[in-house]
Amino acid sequence: MVAAVKKKTANDATETTRIGLKMKHRRLLKGLTLKALADLASCSESMLSRIENGNANPSINTIHRVALALGVPVSGLFQDDNEGDNVVLRQGFRPTVEIDRLSRGRGTTLEALIPSARGNLLSGYINDIEPGGGSRGTIQHEGEEFGYVLDGTIELTVENKRYQLRQGDSFHFRSERPHSYTNTGRSRALVLWVNTPPTF
Repeated sequence: MVAAVKKKTANDATETTRIGLKMKHRRLLKGLTLKALADLASCSESMLSRIENGNANPSINTIHRVALALGVPVSGLFQDDNEGDNVVLRQGFRPTVEIDRLSRGRGTTLEALIPSARGNLLSGYINDIEPGGGSRGTIQHEGEEFGYVLDGTIELTVENKRYQLRQGDSFHFRSERPHSYTNTGRSRALVLWVNTPPTF
């Protein structure tokens, strides 16, 4: 199954800078100062400044809080706005972003399966999670989500209850329930993850 999920590779700095530039653009469009966005997203102003300038790689938890504060799905911070008319996203050409590569072997790559067009009811990703990588904190938002473990193992926590999932296992829960996940295995995990509405 791993060989079937080939991703477009991208330079880490390029992706980080792209997220930062889109984040700054959306912040300015909303007329928010860095401090105002930091307050809304429960982040430090200095962290947001580093992200906007391409000097920090945010965790999934952080980027999700920022996206919620800006009123966009996470995909809106790394996909191009003109991707919305695509019916087919070809293998090797789907938008990807690496998140939270704090140290070697602990990053997560999100590969978008659904364009970030306005009006879409779904968002979908392949989460490529290195050993020790994951959400880096609890996530909570409106909607519901479904996942299917393509390869590897993860620990999913929903409302403080932990679930050990391996290849072939699936899950579903309301997104309002606090949730997080971690790759507890020794090899990378691949998870097909779908959310509706596309708040993530």
